[in-house]
Amino acid sequence: MELAAGYHEWPPPAGLEHALTCMWSGVTAGAAPSVTQVMPDGCTDLIWQQGHGAFVAGPDTGPWPDEAPPGTVVIGMRFRPGAGGALLGLPLTELLDQRVNVADIQPWLARELPPDLTPVEALQRMTVVAARLVQASEPDRLVLHAADLIAGGRSSVGALAPELAVSERQLRRRFDAAVGYGPKTLHRVLRFRRALAQLSAGKPAVDLAQVAADTGYADQAHLTREVSKLAGQTPGQISRNSSAQALPAEPGLTEPGEPADPA
Repeated sequence: MELAAGYHEWPPPAGLEHALTCMWSGVTAGAAPSVTQVMPDGCTDLIWQQGHGAFVAGPDTGPWPDEAPPGTVVIGMRFRPGAGGALLGLPLTELLDQRVNVADIQPWLARELPPDLTPVEALQRMTVVAARLVQASEPDRLVLHAADLIAGGRSSVGALAPELAVSERQLRRRFDAAVGYGPKTLHRVLRFRRALAQLSAGKPAVDLAQVAADTGYADQAHLTREVSKLAGQTPGQISRNSSAQALPAEPGLTEPGEPADPA
């Protein structure tokens, strides 16, 4: 039994939506390694890789190069911004821009997710592990709410602390533990993700000034500076690369948003 080739994600198990963004799988097909740049998204991931075991991808503040040999199989759960620290049991500042073996964080996770599982077994265990993590330690609800406010553009970063009835120092401390960095950095990352979605739409021509206006940047120059820092590429490069890669999906592959069903 094998998972479908490519990258696929699907909703978290029922009752865990407040803590997890999604579950996902990735299978590298073809004869050549897959080389990608993982972009910051405000999230932290618990990942199992066949033959290597489980590790945590901490919150990123820049692009993370990822090279996967042919046949690489990975299965993951993605924690919402503000959920990872409590569920993993440590301040996420300790995992900032890092990939760390779970044996160094929560040894029981290494025992539950050993390298020699089959992908289907790993998928089943990841689902059980997700529920166990949430049951053991609930995320910081205040930080989750603050992250939602930032993501929805319903509150400025400067207005967050008064709106949530906490001091700026307390809010920063709780963000550092739960997200890995402060509200201002999360605002930058989530704004970047909105811009990235437009830049990666595969359109042959993108109006960068319009993208800047639509996604909350002061102007096109501001967009270019921020995207270049967070992605390691200019907005124009991202748009051109996405347009060149905008090909029809391969027949028979699971579409994004659906579970990668075993074949």
